[in-house]
Amino acid sequence: MSDATRADLALPDVTRRTTDQTDQPPRPSAASKPVRWAAEAVAAVPDGIRPHLDHSAQSLWRVDRMIEELRRAGSPYTAVADVLRGLGAYAGEVIVRQTGAEWWGSAGDHWVRTPDGRLWEPLDESRRCFGGHGSLRLLCRDAMSGGAAGSRFRSRG
Repeated sequence: MSDATRADLALPDVTRRTTDQTDQPPRPSAASKPVRWAAEAVAAVPDGIRPHLDHSAQSLWRVDRMIEELRRAGSPYTAVADVLRGLGAYAGEVIVRQTGAEWWGSAGDHWVRTPDGRLWEPLDESRRCFGGHGSLRLLCRDAMSGGAAGSRFRSRG
C-alpha cells in the first residue's frame, strides 16, 4: 500500500472533504498542511496503534507515550522532526474537532485558534514533549477548558 493511500485511509473524512458538502463548512487554507501532516503521521504509526488514534482527547495519551519512547530511544531530533511535526498536527486536529477551533498559519508557522480567540501551538508542543518538557494531552485539555497554560498558549497581539 502506498504512503498516499495509507494517509487517505487514516483520515478519510478530512482528506476527502470538499466545499460541496453542506454538513461542514470548508476548512481554511491554513489547515491544508497540518491536516496532511497529521494524516501522514497516523498512517506511519504501527497497525496496532493506528485504531487508537481516533481524534479523541484520550488518544493523546498514546501520542505522548510514542514521543516519550522516541526520546528514550535516543533518537536524534533531526531523524524524528517530521514525525514530531505530524504528531503535533494530529494533536491540533484533535483540538479543532473537539472545540470547533480552526488552523491559522503565517510565514510557515501554524497554530490552532479556539473559539475564545486563543492561539495554541501544538507543533511546538510536540517538540517540547520530545525534549521532556511538554504534553500534547495537557495542551488539548487546556485548550478545551479555555485555560492558558504557560508557553502552550500564544497571546494574540
